[in-house]
Amino acid sequence: MSLTNQPDGYQVFRAFLEDACGILLGENKAYLVNSRLKPVLAKHDISDLNQLVSKLTPTSGRALREEVIDAMTTNETLWFRDAHPFNILKNNLFPELAENLGFTPLKIWSAACSTGQEPYSIAITSKEYQESNPGKLKAGIKVVATDISSTVLAAAKSGLYEMLALGRGMSESRLKQHFNALSDGRWEIKKEFKSLIDFQILNLMDGYQRVGSNFDIIFCRNVLIYFSPDLKREILIKMHACLKPGGYLLLGASESLNGLSDYYEMEQCRPGIIYRAKSRN
Repeated sequence: MSLTNQPDGYQVFRAFLEDACGILLGENKAYLVNSRLKPVLAKHDISDLNQLVSKLTPTSGRALREEVIDAMTTNETLWFRDAHPFNILKNNLFPELAENLGFTPLKIWSAACSTGQEPYSIAITSKEYQESNPGKLKAGIKVVATDISSTVLAAAKSGLYEMLALGRGMSESRLKQHFNALSDGRWEIKKEFKSLIDFQILNLMDGYQRVGSNFDIIFCRNVLIYFSPDLKREILIKMHACLKPGGYLLLGASESLNGLSDYYEMEQCRPGIIYRAKSRN
């Protein structure tokens, strides 16, 4: 039986999901809800979406809400995804920003970090830059990595990966240099990289004060495509407030900024585009 045979149930769930975490489901995404939520409803003996939403209260239904959002969150991720953002980091941003830092760590925020591939890729890139440029980036980096899902954050914080996950973008040379092989066949990223990253749960709709401010760089890649234009704009304005004047925002390959020229200036890197935060009035 399909969970989405009741059109009103699907519409009620769409409204809940957008209100809870900003994800905007299209009219044609009923199949996605059906496939992802069937196990959750079976586990809790819930018959349909209307009954599910009635149980998703902010107080007594908190654990179930988290489980549902976990199920509906897309956690597609790769090591060094798209390559050019990390080349830009190493060849453009580190050399520029490191000049004025002295002994202050470079602050980077990895938003929607999923199971940790992005923040760990950033940390590895910083080590490679320091090794190639002795005396530069003296204080290193400090990364704040956030996600709405406590499940994926726990996996990210552990730093443990199966070979199947590592095969998606991690080269053999980097694997041998930066990971330790475990007896059960998994690999654990070295502690020197774990120590650079502060993993925090965050819903991009709110809670920015917990993340902090004065970031030099924000990675917010391949997540804004799931939000409405209004919410996307609101998030990008909040992120601008978290950046230092002149700090940089990196988006996903299919994402862009429209109508925010008062906040960001586009810079072509060929390949790749980055956005520089304009000074706040």
